[in-house]
Amino acid sequence: MLFGLDGVEIGLIIVFLCLFGGIMSGFPVAFAIAGAGTISFAIIAALDSAGILIHQAIDTSSAEYAALIAEGVARESISTFRYPELPRVEEALFPQGWETALDRNIGFIVNRMNERVIAGASIETLLAVLMFVMMGITLERSKIANDLLTTMARVFGPLPGGLAVSIVIVGAFLAASTGIVGATVVTMGLLALPTMLRNNYSPELATGVIAASGTLGQIIPPSIVIVLLGTLAGDIYSTAQESRAASVGCSDALTYLGEPAVVSVGTLFQAALLPGIFLAFLYGAYAFGFALLNPGKAPAVQLDDGTVSTTTRNDALIWFLAVPVALVGGAIVLGLFGIIGAQDVAISGYSQAGEGASLRTNVSEMCQAAMIELHGQAAWDAAVAQQAAIDAAGGVQSARQLTAEELIEARNSAIAGAAPIGTGVTVLFVGMALVLAAARGVNPLAEEKPLLIGAAGVVLAFVLDIFLIRPTTSAGTTFVIMAVPLAITLVGVWPAFRRLAQNELIRVVFPPLVLIVAVLGSILGGITNPTPAAALGAAGAIMLAAYRKLQEEGRSGAPILLASLAIVVMLLFGVNFDLRTGVGTTSAADWIALVIAQLAYHGAFLGLLFASWVLLRSGVLGPVVRETAKVTSMVFTILIGSQLLNLVLISFGGEHYIQQFLQSFDSELKVFLIVMLVLFILGFVLDFLEIIYIVIPIVGPVIYGGTFDPKWVTIMIAVNLQTSFLTPPFGFALFYLRGVAPKQVTTGHIYRGVIPFVLIQVLGLAILWLFPSIVTIVPNLLPAG
Repeated sequence: MLFGLDGVEIGLIIVFLCLFGGIMSGFPVAFAIAGAGTISFAIIAALDSAGILIHQAIDTSSAEYAALIAEGVARESISTFRYPELPRVEEALFPQGWETALDRNIGFIVNRMNERVIAGASIETLLAVLMFVMMGITLERSKIANDLLTTMARVFGPLPGGLAVSIVIVGAFLAASTGIVGATVVTMGLLALPTMLRNNYSPELATGVIAASGTLGQIIPPSIVIVLLGTLAGDIYSTAQESRAASVGCSDALTYLGEPAVVSVGTLFQAALLPGIFLAFLYGAYAFGFALLNPGKAPAVQLDDGTVSTTTRNDALIWFLAVPVALVGGAIVLGLFGIIGAQDVAISGYSQAGEGASLRTNVSEMCQAAMIELHGQAAWDAAVAQQAAIDAAGGVQSARQLTAEELIEARNSAIAGAAPIGTGVTVLFVGMALVLAAARGVNPLAEEKPLLIGAAGVVLAFVLDIFLIRPTTSAGTTFVIMAVPLAITLVGVWPAFRRLAQNELIRVVFPPLVLIVAVLGSILGGITNPTPAAALGAAGAIMLAAYRKLQEEGRSGAPILLASLAIVVMLLFGVNFDLRTGVGTTSAADWIALVIAQLAYHGAFLGLLFASWVLLRSGVLGPVVRETAKVTSMVFTILIGSQLLNLVLISFGGEHYIQQFLQSFDSELKVFLIVMLVLFILGFVLDFLEIIYIVIPIVGPVIYGGTFDPKWVTIMIAVNLQTSFLTPPFGFALFYLRGVAPKQVTTGHIYRGVIPFVLIQVLGLAILWLFPSIVTIVPNLLPAG
């Protein structure tokens, strides 16, 4: 053996050196990966043909190997790492010749491209990448970061380390709205870094907090990293659990686990929400603590905007805290007591089908033993008892058509259980009440009569809902009744919005906040999957950027506002009316609602076209589309190149060799710790895209094939990958910041500045390791996406 190493080990070294050399060459990384795969395969094939690379494989014809099989040891678990004493046999890396391996690789690469890039099941989810990228670049070009940085600096500047804390808050806000690391770091470096340095901030703290806050877009949803990692992790987890179930004698993963082996990108967005906010909190806490310990290096700064606030502390406590808490808290309490809730009395004409046992019990003895070990004896006994009861009742009851008497009884039961106040009415009017309260707090000295009229409309809406609207009231009648209090409330809401628009903080934060809530709310609430939500975000970003451009030109943004109103109208009519045609129960009110919804749809579409024309005319849309095309092309080219590199590893047994090494450890925790350490080290030299598409397919079947929650595993990897933007010498955020930093800021300042934040990342990983519920609590509380 060459250098005393196995041929597979030398092949892995050759692949890594070719990959590292390709990346260091300065050639575009998307093509360097594919080139590294091609060159490494040629080198390995040449050495193998010359008889230099020899693989020491286990002799499967030996008596010792047969004895292990006779003892019940699975063939898949027998490896040179677990059983080094087994007899070996020397063989070439390509037993059938490199020509056969090349032919097989070409066939595999075509199939892989078809499955994962062109027409696979994950292509719809990958489309979200394009639209999230476009959303981020559009918002970045609309200069939203400029206004946010200025406003937050005025709010938090008077605090110790306030400018650094404001950077963290703006970074988290931009992460949820743009998610583009490079654009965020460059923008904050250009705008905030000179200001921080002028106010005697430490260069290390200033550069560190800017670089770290810019990377929050990799973990706070909607995150491109989670979209890419989630589509890959979903396939790997499903396949790994199927293999795990087969290895213990079960027919499929559903039987063995008792639940489907799936993990979606929407669920991962839910899981990433708290960890992302938690990391932002750790960044801000460090900046604030640093300022307290070193007041001369992070002083408080008073940035005067020339305006005088008329809001006293008592006014702020009442209208910004007490009233909103009372409104929202009261609605939640009334909901718990059944006073606020669903008023839908629609019932199915069929009975509910009976449920099966919690676990499948008609399994082999081997599978039964494995299921008892996984779920516990108590869970198995309960499933057996449930199945016995089902069998005694004649099997699982199928759904059947209800009789006329049963339909009447079910409808009467639904009417009796309906809440006096509907959820939709509560959400709409409590939301408008919050607007009224905020407007009162922003300017307590302004005329309060319009706000009182609006508040009276809110009260009237709830009174009418209680006394006039019944569960059997048609949607059309409900709409007519609610139109009166809605009109009265809008009398107060319209001047309230105008008053709020005069407040700089609300004027700057509110528009992108609405977009964030719309995109994330639809995903986290399980209303839709990430791709339609990304389309909504891209369209919303275009309209928001166009509105800001019109305001800069001194022109009216009414068409954009009307298009936004049309979207709200579509949602209201879509929720409250049955817009399906050709249904026997379609009423005249439903037809009228359908016509209005169609008009609103075309109005929103025309508004989007107008917004696109505004951006095209002003020279914004062209660069946005070009940049979106470049970023998206890079991502998919890296995907294709990484598939080629992976197939090279598979062809000479490199991937299987690494997986056997990891599986040789008895502790699942130890394996995952090794993988996380390797990912952390690779982050110093590789970008997150290379790690996702090259490393994760190799180690994924091992770390996703165990007992760990796939959501927790994926988020831990995502947080680890976020660190790759900060780790010297190749952290991308460091390069972005170095390119825009003033001359007095050295590379040493930047490197020293990010070290505490890299340690914070490690601390965050340790906390997520010790408290995995931080990851799983939100998906457990929210509906599945």
